Parts: sequence; C-alpha cells; structure tokens
Amino acid sequence: MDRIRLDFLLAFRNMVRHKRRSAIAVGAVTFGIIALILAAGFIEWIFWGMQEATIQSQLGHIQISRPGYQEAGKADPYAYLLPDAIPELEPANGPRQIKTIIPRLSFGGLISHGDATLSFIGEGVIPEEKAILSGSVEISAGENLSVDDLKGIILGVGLGRNLNVNIGDKVVLLASTASRGVNAVEVTVRGLFSTVNKSYDDIALRMPIETARQLLRVKGSHVWVVLLNDTAKTDTVLQRLRDSLQKSDFEAVPWYVLADFYNKTVALFTKQIHGLKLIIAFIILLAILNAMTMSVMERIGEIGTDMALGARRIDVLRRFLSEGILLGGFGGLLGVTIGVALAAMISSIGIPMPPPPGTTRGYTGEILVTWNIAFESLLLAIGATLIASIYPAWKASRMQIVDALRHNR
Repeated sequence: MDRIRLDFLLAFRNMVRHKRRSAIAVGAVTFGIIALILAAGFIEWIFWGMQEATIQSQLGHIQISRPGYQEAGKADPYAYLLPDAIPELEPANGPRQIKTIIPRLSFGGLISHGDATLSFIGEGVIPEEKAILSGSVEISAGENLSVDDLKGIILGVGLGRNLNVNIGDKVVLLASTASRGVNAVEVTVRGLFSTVNKSYDDIALRMPIETARQLLRVKGSHVWVVLLNDTAKTDTVLQRLRDSLQKSDFEAVPWYVLADFYNKTVALFTKQIHGLKLIIAFIILLAILNAMTMSVMERIGEIGTDMALGARRIDVLRRFLSEGILLGGFGGLLGVTIGVALAAMISSIGIPMPPPPGTTRGYTGEILVTWNIAFESLLLAIGATLIASIYPAWKASRMQIVDALRHNR
C-alpha cells in the first residue's frame, strides 16, 4: 500500500509540474464525459417517459387474461372472456402494492354517421378509468367518458375527422356478437381524444364497458389491467400473481412483454449510446496517449536517473500508469460534476421537442442522470486513460539506463 501511495503521489507531482499538458488531457476527458452524460441522460429520460406513457395510457403494469389470449385472442376474442367478478389479488396481511384493477373489453366493428361508414377498434372501459389511467391520452375536444352517460363515447381525433362528426352528434356502432350475430347501438359522441400514436387515433374509440357488453351481448372482459403503486415492484407482484392464480385459467403478462414499440425503441437507442461511448473512449485514448507519450519523451533523462538509483522496470511502468489513472480520474470526476449540474439546469428550463414521426404532439424534454450513468461515465474515463497509458508506460519501462542518461548530454 505504501508503494502504491508513493506512485500516485509522484504521479500527482508530475501532473502539477506539467500544468499545460495535464490541463489539456484532463479537459479532453472532461468534455467527453460531459457530452456522454448529457446524451445518455436525455435518452434515459426518453426511456422513462415512454415507459410511464405506455403503462399509464393503455397497458398498465400487468395484464391478466385467459391463457393464449395475447397470441390468439384477436382472431377469436369471445373464447377468452374473463368472469365478471375480479378475485382478491392482494394478501390480506401484506403491504398494498396494487393500486387498482381495471377490466377492459376489446372489440372491432363499423361506425356510421350520415353517409360515412368506417371500421374501428374499440375498447370498453370503466368511465372512472380516466382518473386512474391518464398517461398520454388527451381530450382534444368535448368531454371524457362519464358514469352519468353510458351512451356517450369518445373518438380518436382522426376517426372523428374522417367521419366529420361534432361533439353531441349521434353515431351507430355495428359489431359481431358472441353468438355470431350482428348487433347495433346508437351512441353520442362526447369528445375527441388524441394519443402519441396518430395511426391509433385514426381508428380508435372508447366507450363505457357496460354499453360495450350490451353491444356484444357478453359478460365479463378480455383483460384485467393491474395498476401498481410502484413500477419497480412489477416483477415482485407478477411472480406473486403467477403463484396464486390457476395457470389453467389465468395468465399474467407484464407490460414490458406487451410493449413491442417500447422494446424496439430501447434497443435502437441503446445501440446508439454504445456507439457514442466508443467514440468518446477513442477521443480520450488519443488525448491521453498523446499526453503520456510527450511526458515520456520529456522525462527520458529523469527515467534513466531513477532506474540508475535502483528503480525497477515494473516501478517505472506502475508510476506512468498511475499518472494516466489520475488524469482519467480527475477528468472523469470533473466531467460527471459539471455534467450533472448542466443536466439539472437544462431540465429546469426544458428542451422543446417537435412531434416524433407518426405522432401528433410535441413534448418538453429533460435530462435524467441516474447513478448508473454517472458511474459508467467515470469508469469509462478511468478505463480509457488506463488503456491509453499502457504503451507509453511500457515504452518508458523498457529504456536502457545508459541511453536514457546519455539523452541529457
């Protein structure tokens, strides 16, 4: 330990002695880490925002359905209906981790207004759901569903525009029933809603689940959407539900299995961040390699004197590696500190963003810096400088004492 402490002390003195060269090396590391933290923090915020929007707008944390519904339920939805009564899914003597359980009924059909008839995909929901799951669903015109108006529905803005309907207009819904017949119901348009997905807004509608059951002449629902108090407890509650529910009757699926668009977006952005890390690591490597090579060239005589006084080659190697680690450590710590401060300042102001492709609304971005991002950035700085220091340190340790001493003459 004393030898390691001495190596770092000598390395620190050499850094202070060559202030300009050390400042350039530390500055390169610092700016690289700042760029990495801001970019990774912005993408981390996008991941978090997409996660919460996916959960809160439609999927919930866990969905309970009949086995096979997620794979084959769209082809034969009436074969996978759940019962009306939702069983108690929380232990009587344990902590309350489930916020609420919401039944949903999915169906499709035709909607008519005047001379226009279009196909739609619909969801029967409880009207109180608007106070529980809001997420990215926004009422663009009119009002949301109400328990006092079971014949009132809301349409996606694209569907409403294509039908040329106004708030308060009557429309007719036509759908196939569970007995393979056809049924129709006249309802009133209470409002228009929009989500982040424009293609969904062009074909979607929502209505009270009781009215949807009357239209389809069924009881029960297709899924029970389980909303938790804490997203981090999803896997814990999922395992408990799978243990308590009969596998032959019920299937519990977490949100991240159902969120295909979210998973593909995370995979894409994660690859981009890995690419950015490689670029920044390469920049740090070049900066530190240049600084350490110059340090070796300027201190050839000093290295020869040190070895003549008894220093071993491994000692010389270790001291130059220690100097490289210090450069990376100082640059990394400074970059993390400034990066976190800039992230907080930028987040307090907000980053206005245009609507992404296929969406209808812009958003205000932020930068979310997690402990993992800060730690990985610091580790990248130290690791890159350590790797960059290996060749100059090895070159210094392989010098011949006589040639090194003759260099100063």
